[in-house]
Amino acid sequence: MKKKVLAVLLSAAMVMSLAACGGGGGNDAGTDDAGSTADSGAATEDADTGSDDSSGGGDKGYSFEIIVKSFQSTYWQAAVQGIEQACGELGVTANSNGPANESDIADQVQMIDDAIQKKPDGIGLAACDTNSVIDSLQKALEAGIPVVCFDTGVDEAPEGSVLATVATDNEAAGAVAAENMFPVIEEKVKAATTDKKVRIGEVNQDATALNIQQRGKGFIDKMLELCTDAGKKVAVVGNEFYVNATEGAVAESEAEVIIEVGVPAQTTVDLASTEAQKIMSKDDTIAIFGSNQTTAEGVITANQTLNKLASDPAEGIIGVGFDAGTPQKEAIMNGQFIGSVTQSPLMMGYECIYTLTDIADGKDVSDLPMDGYWYSKDNMEDDNIAPNLYD
Repeated sequence: MKKKVLAVLLSAAMVMSLAACGGGGGNDAGTDDAGSTADSGAATEDADTGSDDSSGGGDKGYSFEIIVKSFQSTYWQAAVQGIEQACGELGVTANSNGPANESDIADQVQMIDDAIQKKPDGIGLAACDTNSVIDSLQKALEAGIPVVCFDTGVDEAPEGSVLATVATDNEAAGAVAAENMFPVIEEKVKAATTDKKVRIGEVNQDATALNIQQRGKGFIDKMLELCTDAGKKVAVVGNEFYVNATEGAVAESEAEVIIEVGVPAQTTVDLASTEAQKIMSKDDTIAIFGSNQTTAEGVITANQTLNKLASDPAEGIIGVGFDAGTPQKEAIMNGQFIGSVTQSPLMMGYECIYTLTDIADGKDVSDLPMDGYWYSKDNMEDDNIAPNLYD
């Protein structure tokens, strides 16, 4: 059933050229190849920018509360489009809500607690901070309200509180970024010495959300592996979480390659730009990765002052992003980024509603990992990539 739906959605995306789209999904979605492609879908309605009910023509009648990380970016607007699409197909309702900013952790926790008081048939949650939602998840468990996490999981969730997680395999997706960056900078890496080090930057929006942690580590671990295979010693510096979470790195004084990780104080483009500028201003920086839409746009904003990004390592810093949005797509087309890795936010929202409905129907459910997709100016118009490039 879902595969047929996704095929119809893809056809609609190709015909109508909708901007906010997503890919992957179906009950057999997996992560055997994080750089692979899957069935893709597009919504047929505009995204909400606040709390609204979405309903459709079916007759199941379930009511769900959905808490996203924010409506700050088009990423979350695309997720809400997927929620609306699934509601329309299933005849359920979903009230979508979220804080103004992904750094507004306390606001999101209050929204979860408020949602529990409404006694819905289920809650869909994309947690801003995985540690901060533990008590709320316990409350939902005690109230008998099933929770499905999407976009990011909660590793320390009370047993039985989260029945399934619909999320990108973020570790693999981060590795896709490193795998596509490394061949471009390989010769500079191989030429590095302890006296003439090279620096690879990574800007992560935070060190608290599980998906961002996994994605950041996925990039670091794969880049460390690739550099080590090239005969180089690697140090990881910067944010304490990522430094401590990395195995196999050496002291900075011993290293030939330095991976520097920056995390802004809050999730804004301006503060992400500040972190990117710190890294890009260093003479030994050869590449930089922005690990989500906000930080990728921060890298692009930093470049407006520094003018250092280039698609040729002989001419400047190699840039790679994550997620989509107009600034990233333009950066790829004008040669500031060599490419980015996108997710399927629409399909994560879509599958979250289907999973919540399955739970309400009394069916067994399981985690549903989603793929990451590498895109560049060479494949942005491909049928299996374009529907994922929301604005």
